[in-house]
Amino acid sequence: MNSVFNIASDKEQKSIDNFIKNFANTGKVYGNQKRNTIKLFELNEENVNIKSFKTPNLFNQVVYRFFRKSKAQRSFEFATKLHGLGIGTPQPIAYYEFPSLLLFKKSFYASEHLECDLTYRELLYDFNYPDYDTIIRSFTRFTYGLHEKGINFLDHSPGNTLIKKVGDGYEFYLVDLNRMKFEPMNFDARMKNFARLSKFKNMIEVMSDEYAKVSGEEYLKVYEAMTQSVDEFRSNIERKNRLKKTFRFWK
Repeated sequence: MNSVFNIASDKEQKSIDNFIKNFANTGKVYGNQKRNTIKLFELNEENVNIKSFKTPNLFNQVVYRFFRKSKAQRSFEFATKLHGLGIGTPQPIAYYEFPSLLLFKKSFYASEHLECDLTYRELLYDFNYPDYDTIIRSFTRFTYGLHEKGINFLDHSPGNTLIKKVGDGYEFYLVDLNRMKFEPMNFDARMKNFARLSKFKNMIEVMSDEYAKVSGEEYLKVYEAMTQSVDEFRSNIERKNRLKKTFRFWK
């Protein structure tokens, strides 16, 4: 077992070690367990959020063992970098890896557990959510801030931004961080970063309007580019789904 910690006392590190060792049989299951398993553990009267990443396939076990950082390590390092850039994300605590001599097995990422009021996903299903327009515009300004700081969040999708109401405003926190690049972002890259967020015209119009205001770009240019990115993403999803159905039929 390899582990790397952010600031934590020896006593806290031992507690988290125990959480990891007994992960399968302890802790409170949290959120969607479709790909990875997330559990909450109490430490010093606060919750620690621990994500257990699915064991990679055999090919990727070799890749992660020798050639690429694990998802847990990337999550930890990206969270640390985001904090340094003033971007909201739950405080990173530690990551754990379980390699063998030739293969990579399990990995875990531990962070503070952040309670939120909603995620961006709720806005896709409730157009009458209180402060709807304000939240979308605030979120768009937050995304513009990411772009200005050279943060290309490749998983910028509806469930990966936590939203907290603070006073009359809103704060945003990124989660699921293992796919991210830090690089200058041109206009096309910025617009593609909106592709996963919504297929609804009314939301695209609001995001385009706010992004045009903060960036100084023309509204029509932003709207057309954002719409094209969304349409291309949706087309790719539909094509993949058709291929899956065809494969299952012939199988």
